[in-house]
Amino acid sequence: MKFLKKRYAYASVLSLLLTGSFSYSMLKTFVLAETISTVTTTNTSANTATASKAAKTATVTDSSYKDDNISINLSETTVNNTQVYVADVTVSSSDYLKKNSFGTNATAKTSVTAADNNAILAVNGDYYGANSSGYVIRNGVVYRDTVRENSNNGDLAIYKDGSFKIIYEDQITAEQLVNDGVVNLLAFGPALVENGEITVDTNTEVGQAMASNPRTAIGIIDENHYIIVVSDGRTSESKGLSLYQLAEVMKSYGVKTAYNLDGGGSSTLYFNGQVVNKPTTGGNKISERAVSDIVYIDY
Repeated sequence: MKFLKKRYAYASVLSLLLTGSFSYSMLKTFVLAETISTVTTTNTSANTATASKAAKTATVTDSSYKDDNISINLSETTVNNTQVYVADVTVSSSDYLKKNSFGTNATAKTSVTAADNNAILAVNGDYYGANSSGYVIRNGVVYRDTVRENSNNGDLAIYKDGSFKIIYEDQITAEQLVNDGVVNLLAFGPALVENGEITVDTNTEVGQAMASNPRTAIGIIDENHYIIVVSDGRTSESKGLSLYQLAEVMKSYGVKTAYNLDGGGSSTLYFNGQVVNKPTTGGNKISERAVSDIVYIDY
């Protein structure tokens, strides 16, 4: 008798548990509100880059940055009594090498534009805003297609696959460049290195500029492997480089193609929220000049 009572008690408890479980399941499905946390990541790159900025884990020091897709190493050297800053950049996709969007009558300091675009690394570009002619191609879109007057300097065409090529505006149309896969075009010059060989001489200069200047240049070593160089100049601490000396620096890093960007007071290197070099304005003040465009590395 006692055994039957005990079995009845166990059966009752089991029945209550099953009833409670079923009731909770029904309430959970149809009545109870449940908070579910989700993390949404936005992939801002155009093609093959798959990591989002929100998801990346980076190792950052004062002179380096590294995550799964971007590697940047900064170094400094002295050439011809001139402070030279070198950024060695490797990316998993050319999508990370960028040019800021086109705008008219708009200038800002390199550091400001870089911060606005969340750039990891940035330098001044070709200052297209200072000219009324010359091809302007941004992200595969032609914004200006008139041939510039000094087109003999050549332009740097950056293709969808990240490769570089020197082109001449009087030999090809802007539309054809885009059809050929050009996504961005830099029009300052001249070319410093082509096919691994220096293409300027000791007398080559831009316009009437003096030989020793602050300089900015970009070059390609191999697929998605770039060198960016900025030199100080026009100060008692840093004399400045000639174009030939700049070309020698670029060649020493094994570049296949290298191109001279806007220099002088425009030359600015920005990394991880800070201006690294000492840009000069007017030759006598350490400060940034407002420019119309930058070249930068970011997602």
